[in-house]
Amino acid sequence: MVSGGERVTPLRSARLEGMSWLTHGFGTRHKEAWTPPEKTARLRQVHGSEVVSVRIPGDHGEGDALITSTPGLWLEVRTADCVPLLLADPERRIVAAVHAGWRGTAAGISRITVETLCLRWGCDPVDILVAIGPCIASCCFEVGEDVAAQFPAHITRWEPKPHVDLVDANRQQLIAAGVPAAGIETLGLCTVCDPGAFHSFRRDRGPGRMVAAIQIRDWD
Repeated sequence: MVSGGERVTPLRSARLEGMSWLTHGFGTRHKEAWTPPEKTARLRQVHGSEVVSVRIPGDHGEGDALITSTPGLWLEVRTADCVPLLLADPERRIVAAVHAGWRGTAAGISRITVETLCLRWGCDPVDILVAIGPCIASCCFEVGEDVAAQFPAHITRWEPKPHVDLVDANRQQLIAAGVPAAGIETLGLCTVCDPGAFHSFRRDRGPGRMVAAIQIRDWD
């Protein structure tokens, strides 16, 4: 918990923080924690599986994942229960930002992002590092049977009612795409359980969103 006047910094992944060539952060509900700079690429998120490669800032149409190799360009996704993922390939210095709602997760957006990195950008999945930020955890993501049926059985807890683990669903997609389990870091924070730190659409039904972003540093 934080007081109203306390300076709040973005949450960071220890795994990504160790790379001097990039910077990143997962924002909280406190606006002072994260102010996206002007040189930012973003999408009109539609809860799908479209992956968009970008080289310049601005709005890049509909989609839910961004990829770039351009130094100085921030990639941004916004969430309020959906899963934010930040990916980096330190060998080729390419980064990605992913917004994975349950529909996008069911459509395989994490797997598709890794496949795009490999097929279009020449990445090797064994080199890719991933940070999974705050999102709705399985403890709070109760769903109907129609939604639960779209996920593998081991992702869903059925008793007493269906609960889906979106973090594990995306993690398993990454592993299936070739990303080593050791290269995936999960912050393990539930947006619904902590109203003092995070926006949650399921809890609040409000417009608040949090920014997750990643950038290749521009040393020039």
